[in-house]
Amino acid sequence: MSRPTDAHTGPATTAWEGRWLRIRTRGSWEYAERTHAEGKAVIIVAVTPEAKLLFVEQFRVPLQQRSIEMPAGLVGDNEGEDTLEKAAARELLEETGWQAAHVEVLMEGPTSSGMSSETIAFCRATGLSRVHAGGGDASEDITVHEVPLDEAPRWLTQKMAEGYAMDPKLWAGLWLVERNPDGSPAR
Repeated sequence: MSRPTDAHTGPATTAWEGRWLRIRTRGSWEYAERTHAEGKAVIIVAVTPEAKLLFVEQFRVPLQQRSIEMPAGLVGDNEGEDTLEKAAARELLEETGWQAAHVEVLMEGPTSSGMSSETIAFCRATGLSRVHAGGGDASEDITVHEVPLDEAPRWLTQKMAEGYAMDPKLWAGLWLVERNPDGSPAR
């Protein structure tokens, strides 16, 4: 088991801070940190009553290209008390136009443990009903994709071949559609 060294311990200092991110150093290590809600985010696994998996497409500034993702968002980006479940339900509705009757947190872990302290929770949204067309808030330009569940892996692979950025967490999300993190069937 690896042990922290002097290069990894000691007090953290802030090298730069913006509205949503800060850059921290601890010893010789540099990393990014979210500035709100303990650095948490959610990714939502959601299947419509017609057995279509929900994906969103949007331009991502750091990548300078369009990306295919599952609906996702930050916890605590609105004023007031927020939970993983509330954030997942809000982001699903905002981005896709689908409202969930139930949201279940499946697991939480680091998004990029060597670069950021951010954690993300996979949430499963069920009992979906269509409320509006989706597309995100005023600052977003989101295209919603409803892909038949049995075609989703092929569709994602095709989008990769077309040059879209793909987060590998998408494949974990595909697995979590029908299973819990321990491998047991989803209810």
